[in-house]
Amino acid sequence: MTITKQKKEDIVKNLSEKFFKAKSIVFVGFKGLTVFEDAELRTKLRSENVDYKVARKTLIRKSLQEVNIEGAEDLILEGPVGAVIGYDDEVAPARLTNDYAKTNKKVNLLGGYISNKYLDESQIKALALLPGKDQMRAQLIGTINAPAAGFVNVLSGNMRGLVTALKAISEK
Repeated sequence: MTITKQKKEDIVKNLSEKFFKAKSIVFVGFKGLTVFEDAELRTKLRSENVDYKVARKTLIRKSLQEVNIEGAEDLILEGPVGAVIGYDDEVAPARLTNDYAKTNKKVNLLGGYISNKYLDESQIKALALLPGKDQMRAQLIGTINAPAAGFVNVLSGNMRGLVTALKAISEK
């Protein structure tokens, strides 16, 4: 299907705007994906403010070059390609698409960009294993809070011991 020059320019402009605002971009292959499976993936991505755009590889490269993302001209993508674009969390696009790829073998991660730096397939998959921002914040707060909670527990242990000893004395 041919696309007019104006339509191509509109696609490049739209993708460039999205890539400019993006914190991370993950490229996925989706050969053989049905419409239902595609809609399911889009719904999952939308739940965490992540876009999924499908375009011709030449238009994706041109959009990346317009926003000065390094290595865009060397990007080698084969087969049908979609761009998963994350705006809030750098890890979300990789994590969500990797989770979906585990249940649907038609989807595979190809590579991506974080902070305008290219990451290959293995690096994106490693990134996908990291917890999300909110989970990492919760772990950090738990780690910071652990010594204080332990200290309070130790102090209250002495009080419990004293109360137990006094109760045993009063019962005698």
